[in-house]
Amino acid sequence: MANTKSALKRVRQTEVRTERNRAAKSRIKTLRKKTLAAIESGDKDAATKALGEFASSVDKAAKTSLIHKNRAANLKSKAAKAISAIG
Repeated sequence: MANTKSALKRVRQTEVRTERNRAAKSRIKTLRKKTLAAIESGDKDAATKALGEFASSVDKAAKTSLIHKNRAANLKSKAAKAISAIG
């Protein structure tokens, strides 16, 4: 366990940041599932709306380096491509 005041503070900060990052990653996964479910149902309007929400969440995660910017682009691209295939 940490001994100094500054080390104890770093432990507290790490716990808070870990929880925040975990929640953000979970939100991305949930929104991705929601988008894919809308694509599977064939509802283009719902899928497009879900993609907007998903893309926003992914961009925010990439901005804070929670996920890599290329992974963010890849996730958005795959979802957009699937939506455009609905026709």
